[in-house]
Amino acid sequence: RARGDQSNREGERRRRRRRMAPEVVVIDCAGHMLGRLASIIAKQLLHGQKVVAVRCEKICVSGGFVRQKMKYERFRRKRHLTAPRKGPYHYKAPAKILWRTIRGMVPHKTHRGALALGRLQAFEGCPAPYDKVKKLVVPEALKVLRLQHGHKYVVLGDLSTAVGWKYGEAIEELEAARMETAKSFWEAKKADLIAMRKASA
Repeated sequence: RARGDQSNREGERRRRRRRMAPEVVVIDCAGHMLGRLASIIAKQLLHGQKVVAVRCEKICVSGGFVRQKMKYERFRRKRHLTAPRKGPYHYKAPAKILWRTIRGMVPHKTHRGALALGRLQAFEGCPAPYDKVKKLVVPEALKVLRLQHGHKYVVLGDLSTAVGWKYGEAIEELEAARMETAKSFWEAKKADLIAMRKASA
C-alpha cells in the first residue's frame, strides 16, 4: 500500500510538472559542454518536453583541437566494409552531431525513445521564428562553470569545419546580420522606454 501511495505521489508530481512546463523550450547552446548538455536534453525529451537547440556551432567539447580532430577522423573511418551506404553515418554539421549524441542517450529503437527523439530540433545559427523567442541556458552544462580554468577545449563549429562542414562562413554571416537587426531593435525599444518614463514623470 505504501508503494502504491508513493507511485500516486510520483504520478501527481509528474502531471504537475507537465502542466507547469512550457510547450517548447528553446536552448541557446553557445558556451555549453556537449556531453552535459546532451544528457540534460535527453532526460527532458523522455519526460515529454519539446526542445529546440539553436546556435549548435558554438557548443564546446573538452580536449585540444588536434586530439579531437584525430578522434573524429578515427570515428569517421568506422564503416560497413562492403557497403558503406548501409551506415553507420557520420555527420559533419554541428546540429547533427548534437542530435546524434542525444540519440545515443535515448532508447531510440523503442516507441517511447522514437517519440522522444521526434520532440528535438537542432539548428546552426538562430533561424526564424526562434530569433524572436526567449532562449534559455543550462547552468549545469555551461563551460565557464564546468570546465576548469586553463583546460583545453574546442568549439564544435571549428571542429566540424576541419572535418569537412562547408557552411561555417555562411552561418557566421547570417548570425552577424541577425545580431545587427537585434541591436537596432533594442536601441529603438530603449528609446521608447526612456520616452515613456519621461512622459509619466
